[in-house]
Amino acid sequence: MTYDASPAFAAAQDAADPLARFRQEFHFPPGPDGQPVAYFCGNSLGLLPKAARTAAEREFKAWEERAVEGHFTGSRPWLTYHETLAEATAHVVGARPDEVVVMNTLTVNLHLLLVTFYRPTATRYKVLMEAGAFPSDQYALESQARLHNLNPDDVIVEIAPRSGEHTLRTEDIEAKIAELGDSLATVLFGGINYYTGQVFDIAAITRAGHAVGATVGFDLAHAAGNVVLHLHDWDVDFACWCNYKYLNSGPGGSSGIFVHERFAHRPDLVRLAGWWGHDQAARFQMKKGFQPMPGAAGWQLSNGQIITLAIYDASVDLFEQAGGMEVLRAKSEKLTGYLEFLIKNIGLPQSKLEIITPANPAERGCQLSLLVHERGRELFDYLAAQGIIADWREPNVIRLAPVPLYNSFEEVRRAGAALSQFYS
Repeated sequence: MTYDASPAFAAAQDAADPLARFRQEFHFPPGPDGQPVAYFCGNSLGLLPKAARTAAEREFKAWEERAVEGHFTGSRPWLTYHETLAEATAHVVGARPDEVVVMNTLTVNLHLLLVTFYRPTATRYKVLMEAGAFPSDQYALESQARLHNLNPDDVIVEIAPRSGEHTLRTEDIEAKIAELGDSLATVLFGGINYYTGQVFDIAAITRAGHAVGATVGFDLAHAAGNVVLHLHDWDVDFACWCNYKYLNSGPGGSSGIFVHERFAHRPDLVRLAGWWGHDQAARFQMKKGFQPMPGAAGWQLSNGQIITLAIYDASVDLFEQAGGMEVLRAKSEKLTGYLEFLIKNIGLPQSKLEIITPANPAERGCQLSLLVHERGRELFDYLAAQGIIADWREPNVIRLAPVPLYNSFEEVRRAGAALSQFYS
């Protein structure tokens, strides 16, 4: 695609965009001038879908009119509410419906999955993760190591980019997995690194981990709803993600898990059990003896968080209406490519500003991370004053994430123009 920086180009792209109508399905905060902001922070918190209030109010009404009977009556009884979300969720992450469930929050789910899939022995106990992973993943692994009376420093192996590079090479990850060999119990990577925006080769990492007998899982917080995933076909063992970023389910919204169908009928697997994961047909008999439901649902603990599930339902329905992740991704690559063009078109030396996100569209999602070597916080504040909402990460990175469901080419053009004006 050939880009140019003119308002006419952006207007023409927006006019031809088959997804443009979805912008009207979201609330945009007002900027300093009272007009809607250009919101490039969906990698931190997605915008509020207009349908969310209606969806939540539907469940408030059910609570008001049916109280406890809402679990069993009405068009969507709460007892099986999670089941109604499985198909759309499976479409987002490339899974089968029984391999996913929406529940809890991200780090809670990560702990639940690690209880099952990190089973260290005297000789196989190490975990490989990317250096600079999101801190919550680091803390979870540290505490999981201590749970097994192990020293986190002995357990956790971090792999960093080569000297002078910002992102990891897949061949280096594969080589490190092979080097660790029989000592490697689990590989835990992000699907996308939150800081650099690099997409990791999930299929290759999974193959390499399985080749040495390790379990392989992913934190997809920055990947779910952002890039096309094929978790089932890639043979990933487990994954978890939050739904409040690209999936727009609100602050603290219910999150998701994936457990490959190979483990669907494995009641022998160690797990933390709760009654919502118990055999649904026998759940209300209140008897001892946990019997997990088949599939990912067997990792549930407690009743679904119905209000947040309803908000998630309203958002994920928009993904279905849009035609799925492949359609969204096609627009995303154009939007992010346009932003990249506009930034490079300013002509700044890398000593002032450099994009540390991979240039290859296959190796990034919608986010571009700008390493600002001079006046970084000043630039961030300037963008905010222009009604352009980005994300600041210490010490000097600005993240901009054009989201295909609600961002426009004109907004990207505005961001590029603001960057150019700051440096003029």
